[in-house]
Amino acid sequence: METVIKIIGAVIVCIGLVFLIRPEIMGATTRFFSKGSRLYLAAMVRFTLAIVFIMGARHCGIKWVIVMFGLIFLLSGLLIFMLGLQKTKVILRWYLEQPKFISRVVAGIVLGVGLIITYAA
Repeated sequence: METVIKIIGAVIVCIGLVFLIRPEIMGATTRFFSKGSRLYLAAMVRFTLAIVFIMGARHCGIKWVIVMFGLIFLLSGLLIFMLGLQKTKVILRWYLEQPKFISRVVAGIVLGVGLIITYAA
């Protein structure tokens, strides 16, 4: 399970790097998930990551960090269902209107999260 979490962390690092270098890809991804009911797919991915992180934390080096990110994934997935599609899409539209600098800051945070997960696993 530790290896799976390290691989997930490495994938998150790669996503952060791609988004940092090409922020328009982050915008395209955001637009993709904001169509129809695709946000529910994102929520299900977050729930899956939460389960993997919480169950796999006991095998990792820094358990509390992995549990913390598992809880963050769980809460972020729940938030999509609690807010509903329309309110979540309003938030995504607002995000898409922000300057590229903000996208790069978010990409840097994603990169940092991936590095922390990989290190903690």
